[in-house]
Amino acid sequence: MTYHPKSDFMRVMMERGFLADCTDYQGLDEALSEGVVPAYIGFDATAKSLHVGSLIQIMMLRWLQKTGHKPIVLMGGGTTKVGDPSFRADERPLLTPDQIAANIAGIKQVFSHYVAFGTEATDAIMVDNSEWLDGLNYLDFLRDIGRHFSVNRMLAFESVKSRLDREQSLSFLEFNYMILQAYDFMELNRRYGCRLQMGGSDQWGNIVNGIDLTRRILDEEVFGLTSPLLTTSDGAKMGKSASGAVWLNAEMLSPYEFWQFWRNTTDADVGRFLKLYTELPLEECERLGAAEGAAINDAKVVLANEVTALLHGREAAQAAEATAREVFEKGGVGDDLPTVTVTREGAMPGELMGEKSGMYFLAFHLFVKAKLAGSGKEAKRLICSGGAKIDDVEVTNPNELIPLDRLESGALKLSAGKKRHALVVVES
Repeated sequence: MTYHPKSDFMRVMMERGFLADCTDYQGLDEALSEGVVPAYIGFDATAKSLHVGSLIQIMMLRWLQKTGHKPIVLMGGGTTKVGDPSFRADERPLLTPDQIAANIAGIKQVFSHYVAFGTEATDAIMVDNSEWLDGLNYLDFLRDIGRHFSVNRMLAFESVKSRLDREQSLSFLEFNYMILQAYDFMELNRRYGCRLQMGGSDQWGNIVNGIDLTRRILDEEVFGLTSPLLTTSDGAKMGKSASGAVWLNAEMLSPYEFWQFWRNTTDADVGRFLKLYTELPLEECERLGAAEGAAINDAKVVLANEVTALLHGREAAQAAEATAREVFEKGGVGDDLPTVTVTREGAMPGELMGEKSGMYFLAFHLFVKAKLAGSGKEAKRLICSGGAKIDDVEVTNPNELIPLDRLESGALKLSAGKKRHALVVVES
């Protein structure tokens, strides 16, 4: 539908590509135009860091605050104990309370880079749904909340229906997740005046349930807004790279590797990602996204710098760019490359490999150690296909012997293709 918003927030959501659907465009737009609207997005604590797949939601909260409204970051300390079945083929592994608490502590580190927390009207707050879920009395909950939910309707939601259509098991534990999420929205409205829930389009059914429950029990008008489920132009899911998940916490993925992920963006995605993940003006995003030839690579550097600066700071972005230029343009090592340490005990005696003396590492083992390959088989395939280099010299034999004293004299630079590099050093 064509709708011309009055509020800055709705305008940003529509112009920059954040908006997939909304339960009431005009009603929400009017509420946003009349005063501060508290809005929330929930994040389950299934790992010690969120990854790039969650960054679109984090940016939505940032724009919410920048346009004069109140972000509520809801940590799913309670719902993580159940697991969200939305568009998953299997049940999530269950975590202990201690694991969940550790994950929440790790995730909290990210948000301070994107929103300002405090006690003023538009300051962000972070809450944990275990505050109200952990103490629920099951029989009271069934009587007071469960009676408002139709099983027929719940089975019709796409997130559940797609699972059942594939004849994959959906446990009663998971089936309860949508009721708990609906209860979250109602509690956030009761406690903090929250009027909007946002999330990915896979959360539509859960959001609609929460709106209905809040209306039935509290007689409050609330809204839902979803963002598209993002994939790259080649169909890959956002949040993954060739070497694994693209984590937002620096201790799980270095700022350089984060920068490099964005620098490696496919040409067709540059303009779209600039709009979603940076705050550059729309005209600039469109101009950079339309670049061709060598200019599109400059646009990718801008994208990588802007996204990295938001998360890790401008200095980290500049250091990552400097390292990339040193590595790619000058054939150097670079100060910011990921570094992996190996032990002397990990080297093998030359006598075992047909050498008279000395200690050695096998080339393919080093590529696995450096996380440039996920397994020995993958490392051997990389080397045999001509995609591996050590100190910028192509490696052709997976079993090539790398002397220990070569590592002791300085770091080895390993390269997988043209874009992925790492340093290997011996433990001091």
